[in-house]
Amino acid sequence: QVQLVESGGGSVQAGGSLRLSCAASGYTFSGYSMAWFRQAPGKEREGVASIDSLGLTRYADSVKGRFTISKDNAKSTLWLQVNSLTPDDTAMYYCAANRPFGNPLRADSYKYWGQGTQVTVSS
Repeated sequence: QVQLVESGGGSVQAGGSLRLSCAASGYTFSGYSMAWFRQAPGKEREGVASIDSLGLTRYADSVKGRFTISKDNAKSTLWLQVNSLTPDDTAMYYCAANRPFGNPLRADSYKYWGQGTQVTVSS
């Protein structure tokens, strides 16, 4: 059974950095598309970054140049390096996975989700 577990969130000051991790199990990691989403209270879930089975990455315009998605197929692990954080980045960050399908930054393209890790950025 597919399981995704996020970690690495925390509270940082503006300008700080974190590295979020997603440990995956229960499927052939290398054959799936993976993504990070975030959701703040009262806002829609937003696609932040994705990486497909071939390593092609995509980013939301709001995070380009600041965030980096990466993976290690041998370790079945996904990361999101988040730099130059601002209070607008405050949200619950979720890891998602699915067989390749649809727009990789749309939430409805993903079948499997982790429980999230909180990122809070203070000014």
